[in-house]
Amino acid sequence: MTADPSPAPPAVATAGDGLRFAFGTLTVLRVRVGRWDRPAARAGMLWAPLVGLVVGLCAAAAGGVLLLLGSGPLPAAVASAAVPAALTRGLHLDGLADTADGLGSGKPAEDALRIMKQSDIGPFGVLTLVLVLLAQVAAFAELYGQSWTRGAVAAAVAGLAARAVMTLACRDGVPPARPGGLGAAVAGSVPARTAWALAALTVLVCAGCGAAFGAYDAVRCGAAALLATAAAELLLRRCRDRLGGVTGDVFGALCETAATTALLVLTLG
Repeated sequence: MTADPSPAPPAVATAGDGLRFAFGTLTVLRVRVGRWDRPAARAGMLWAPLVGLVVGLCAAAAGGVLLLLGSGPLPAAVASAAVPAALTRGLHLDGLADTADGLGSGKPAEDALRIMKQSDIGPFGVLTLVLVLLAQVAAFAELYGQSWTRGAVAAAVAGLAARAVMTLACRDGVPPARPGGLGAAVAGSVPARTAWALAALTVLVCAGCGAAFGAYDAVRCGAAALLATAAAELLLRRCRDRLGGVTGDVFGALCETAATTALLVLTLG
C-alpha cells in the first residue's frame, strides 16, 4: 500500500508564515522559512515594512552606541549606513549596482537582464554604489550632527519607506522580468489596493515618527516617505519599460533608492 501524499499547504498563509518569509528573505537573521508558496510570499511582503523598521532601529542603535562612546557624527553615520548592508548581506546594494549596469547598458531587455545576472559589477554599478553610499553617509552625518534622536528617526523612516516600496512593487499588474528567482516568486502577489493602502499607512507612520519634534518635522518625515515612494515608482516604471518587469535586483534597487531619497529629504530645511 502506498502512503498518502502529504497534504497541500493551506491557501491562506498565517501571520507567522508571513513574518518568517519576510525576515528570512529580506535579512540575514536565522529564521526558518517553512513555506515558499504564493500565499506565504503575499503575507511576507505585507510584513516587509516591519522588517525595514527593525533594520532602521538597528542602524540607529549602532550610530547611538558610537556617539555614546565619544565618536563624532561621521563615524556614527558610517555605522548607520553599514548596518542595513550587513543585515542584508549587501544584497540590496548588489541589486542596485546590477540594475544600474543593466539599465545603463542601453541594450535590449534580454541582454540587459543577462548583464544584471553576471557576478561582476560594471562601471555604472560602481558609480551608482559610490554616489548612493556617499549620499547616505552624508545625510546621516548631517542629522547626527543635530542630535542622535534626529538621526535615529531618519534611520527608522528610511528603513520603513525602503521596504514599503518593495511591497508596492509586488502589487498585481507588475510582472516579473524573468521566470524563477525571488522576483518571480513575489511579483504580483499583493493586491494593488492593499499595497497602496500600506504605502499610505507608511507615510502616516513616518509622519508620526517626526511628530516628536513638532508639526514641521511630522510634515517633513511624511514628505520624506512620500517622495521616497515617488522616486521608487519612477525607477519601477523605467524597469518595466526597459526590462519588462521586476527581478530580485530591481527590488534591491527600489529599496536603496527609496532609503537614499528619504534620508536626503530629511536633511533639507
